[in-house]
Amino acid sequence: MKKKTTNGWVNGFIGVLIFSGSLPATRLAVADIDPLFLTFCRAAIAGVLAGALLLLFKQQRPGRSDIVPLIVIALGVVVGFPLLTALALQYVTSAHAIIFIGLLPLSTAIFGVVRGGERPRLSFWIFSLIGSFLVAGYAFIHNRESSPIGDAFMLASIIVCGLGYAEGARLSRRLGDWQVICWALVLSLPLMLPLSIYLSPKSWTNIGEPALFSLAYVSLFSMLIGFVFWYRGLSQGGTAAVGQLQLLQPFFGLLLASFILNEEVTLALVAVNTAVALCVLGTRRFARKEKTQDNSTKTLSG
Repeated sequence: MKKKTTNGWVNGFIGVLIFSGSLPATRLAVADIDPLFLTFCRAAIAGVLAGALLLLFKQQRPGRSDIVPLIVIALGVVVGFPLLTALALQYVTSAHAIIFIGLLPLSTAIFGVVRGGERPRLSFWIFSLIGSFLVAGYAFIHNRESSPIGDAFMLASIIVCGLGYAEGARLSRRLGDWQVICWALVLSLPLMLPLSIYLSPKSWTNIGEPALFSLAYVSLFSMLIGFVFWYRGLSQGGTAAVGQLQLLQPFFGLLLASFILNEEVTLALVAVNTAVALCVLGTRRFARKEKTQDNSTKTLSG
């Protein structure tokens, strides 16, 4: 059991590292690639690979009761989050967008509370509101870095992604960790593949190597490989415990944005990220059932 828990932390940490590169890579990609095509293409590439994995390992098909949750997951993490962040990054820098990622564990926890029927203490909602006000306040004060449209897209992306994570964590207990994201990708493939072909650029000569490498990264790692490690980590170590690793994602993302994109990471930005992380830690502490025997299997987190 101890070894399984340790493996869960390791797999979860690898997943967080992979996801940390998503926004900087998307920022590079949308410089030369249309956001709609980027969204559909990355899902199509990952969907083809996911289908091959399911066939290779002869995985049993999901039941009828699994279809709706898989659709929710697909709408949240396959289409919604990639599209909304790609649209947002046309208006804001990845360093600015990363601050919203600090609310992703909170969003996942809220949907876990709603879906799981838990009764969090009042402290949970207090920390939740403080974290939300910090993000909104920073975006308002630093209006030169922010954009109302970009910030709106980022907030929407956090909401849909939190829902997708919560549903994925819940469904992985029945279908398996990596199988969940694979089935969600395959389910969306009949729509994603034709749309990516229809919206494909007439010429690829104007698309630089950084954008192409970024497309490959978000297709292989952000859309598929990262989820394999992430859902496996949640399954092995418990969603409540391993989910806290997402608090590290904004800090890794800021470092990548600074080194790869040469974006300025101000002290104020780091301070707000730190404060948001502390608020999410507070919500994690109090986002628990009053009556529970096994938090690792009954509490959903990011």
